[in-house]
Amino acid sequence: MLLEFEKPIAELEAKLADMKDLAAISDVDVSAAVRSLEDKIKELKQETFSNLTRWQRVQLSRHADRPYTLDYIKELCDEFVELHGDRTVGDDKAMIGGFGKVDGQTIMFIGQQKGRNTKQRQMRNFGMANPEGYRKALRLMKLAEKFNKPIVTLIDTPGAYPGLEAEERGQGEAIARNIQQMFRLKVPIICIIIGEGASGGALGIAIGDKVLMLENTWYSVISPESCSSILWRSWDYKEQAAEALKLTAPDMLKNKLIDGIIKEPIGGAHTDIPCIVKRIKRAILRHIDELEKLSTEERITQRIDKFTAMGVSK
Repeated sequence: MLLEFEKPIAELEAKLADMKDLAAISDVDVSAAVRSLEDKIKELKQETFSNLTRWQRVQLSRHADRPYTLDYIKELCDEFVELHGDRTVGDDKAMIGGFGKVDGQTIMFIGQQKGRNTKQRQMRNFGMANPEGYRKALRLMKLAEKFNKPIVTLIDTPGAYPGLEAEERGQGEAIARNIQQMFRLKVPIICIIIGEGASGGALGIAIGDKVLMLENTWYSVISPESCSSILWRSWDYKEQAAEALKLTAPDMLKNKLIDGIIKEPIGGAHTDIPCIVKRIKRAILRHIDELEKLSTEERITQRIDKFTAMGVSK
C-alpha cells in the first residue's frame, strides 16, 4: 500500500527497476544513469520523510506493512511465553502479554495487537481492548512484580473498545484501575508507542518510568478524524485537526509528555525491521539498566512526580 506522499518515490524506484532490467538483457552500459537515479531517490526520500506533516505521520503510523506488537516481540525475544485470560471474563485477543527473554534477561511484554487481514482484525478487534484486556494486562503486571521482572508495554491502539457491552463490564473503571496501579508497581516500567496511541485506550498501559515513542507515531487524547468530526461535524478537516492537536513524537517531547524518541529508518519502521528492532532493544536494555540502579521508592516517587508535573506551568 502506497501513501500519497510516497508515490513520487515509488515512480522513481519503478524507473530504476526498469533501467536495471534493461541493463540485464542488453549490452547497453547504464551504470552511470543507475547511480544518478539512486542518488536522486535517496535525496527525495530524505527530503520527503524529513518534512512530513503531522497528518502524514499519522498515516505512516497506520501503514499496512508496519510491524505490530507480536512482530516486535518475535524479533526482540529469544523465547516468549504468551499468557492468557483475566481470570474473570475471558481472554481478550486485542491485548497480548507474556514473559520474554531478551539477551538473557526476562521481561514481561504487554501490548495491543492489530490484525493483518479481515479475519485477524475481527479476532483482534482492530487493537481495541475490552475491559478484560486491561484486567489481563494488570494481572500480568502484578505477576511481573511478584517475580521482580521489568515490564515493557507496546502501545498501538485507535482507542479502547467503545461498545455498549464494554461499558457495561466497566471499561472506564478497568482503565482507571490500571493507571492507579501502574503508579505503584515496584518494578521498572518502560512504555513504547509503536503506532497509534489514542485516548485512555493507550493510557491504560502507558504509565511508566520511561515513556518512549517511535519517530512516526502519534499520541493524543483523540484521533484527528474524531476531533474533526466533533469540531467541524465532518472528517474533511482531519489534517487541520492533526496540526492543532500537536500529537507527534517531537510535539510530545517538547511538551515533556514523553521521555524520548526512537528514530526510525527513512521511510518508516516497516522499511527496515531489523534496524528498528535493534534500536528498540538497545533503548529497552539501557533504560532497564538505569532504572534498576534506583531503589523501589525512588522509582515510584520519580514516576509519580513525572506525571503529576504534566500540564503544570512553571
